[in-house]
Amino acid sequence: MAIELIIFIILAVLAIISAIGTVAAKHPVVSALSLVFHFLMLGGIYLAMNAQFLAIMQVLVYGGAIMVLVVFTIMLLNLGDEATFMRTYDYRKVIAWMIGIAFAVQVSVIVTSSITAPELTDKSIELGTAQNIGMELFTNHIYPIEITGMLLFGAIVGAMVMAKRKIAE
Repeated sequence: MAIELIIFIILAVLAIISAIGTVAAKHPVVSALSLVFHFLMLGGIYLAMNAQFLAIMQVLVYGGAIMVLVVFTIMLLNLGDEATFMRTYDYRKVIAWMIGIAFAVQVSVIVTSSITAPELTDKSIELGTAQNIGMELFTNHIYPIEITGMLLFGAIVGAMVMAKRKIAE
């Protein structure tokens, strides 16, 4: 087994564990820190696939800037007492468990049916450079980038409006 495949598997397992930790954490700050660890593991996966530029952008943009936005949003919302959000029985939990089990079964079937890893070529190293990614983004994908920017701006404004309303009450 190649060392690249072993590193990829270790990073993938850590990414899955940190993603579960993000969703399962009861405290929002612990969830945010688990999400930062998840972003770092995704950056490592990008490095294992010879996408150096994507790995650096993953760590800088998501691990840095987006997580600062998430932490500020948590602070602005001022969630207060978490006991009010807890319920003993909720039909949404049952539905979530059923969907989670179905997803786990699907993932296990896919993983056990195809274990072979694709071979990386010299072309994959060339495609991971900043020049090729920039040309692709700014020629074929400019509208999704602009829409994403507008959505993030709307989320920031929405968080500020929600926080201002709670302070005024």
